[in-house]
Amino acid sequence: MVYLAHTAHLQFLALVVGVLAWILTMTTAGLDEWRLWHVADVSVITSGVAWVGIWRTCFYSQVLPKLENCQSIGILDSFLPAEIPVAQVLMMLAVISGLAGNITAAMAVRMVYFSVEDRRTVRLVFVLAGTLYLLTGTFSLVPLMWNMSSVLNNNTINFPPEFHLPAAPVWQQVGPAIGVGLLSSILMFISGLVFLCYRYVWRSLSSEAPGVARDLLNGPLTVIALPQKSESSNTVRYGIDNPIFHTEEGS
Repeated sequence: MVYLAHTAHLQFLALVVGVLAWILTMTTAGLDEWRLWHVADVSVITSGVAWVGIWRTCFYSQVLPKLENCQSIGILDSFLPAEIPVAQVLMMLAVISGLAGNITAAMAVRMVYFSVEDRRTVRLVFVLAGTLYLLTGTFSLVPLMWNMSSVLNNNTINFPPEFHLPAAPVWQQVGPAIGVGLLSSILMFISGLVFLCYRYVWRSLSSEAPGVARDLLNGPLTVIALPQKSESSNTVRYGIDNPIFHTEEGS
């Protein structure tokens, strides 16, 4: 039974970071403030600012029946630019792969913090966890960068009349949702690299002889007997008899 808990403290911290990054990824997917549209006509959008997310658009109005007015956005809506439906799909994949990555990473850390009988499984689990974290970061980073590029280029969206939004704002800016998403992607990449760089993962296990205990850092564990001199002679022998045992046997 092998214990490797002292080798994976950094990976345990990476697991905590990965869980935090996954929460931020879910938060990014649910936030509406991906794009902030500043409009000139405030007759309906009295706040002068509308939020355009990947699932809905919202704005405040003192003219319409509700103060906060939101319209849902579907993946099949023909008026949407390509980056919004792609963001809907990829952000959901990021949430799923992030959850799978956290579960796999927790299993990997548990294996090294408790007993490990088949150490060859450690390599597979750590590589899988790191790969899932990197995949999650990629899934979220692509739509974030694409939508941020559209905002910086001031691209337009031809919303239907019921949205009460102009096709082009006076100007638009990157919303806080993209900032949160970029942070979550960076944390995901860090966690993935830490798991992939776990040094025990890359040790060659094929040369291990069966039944031989090995130290993780210093190779095979060996037992060394130190020579001792006998009291009755100058000959060297390994170990001495217990005098108390002979005394009890003679009595």
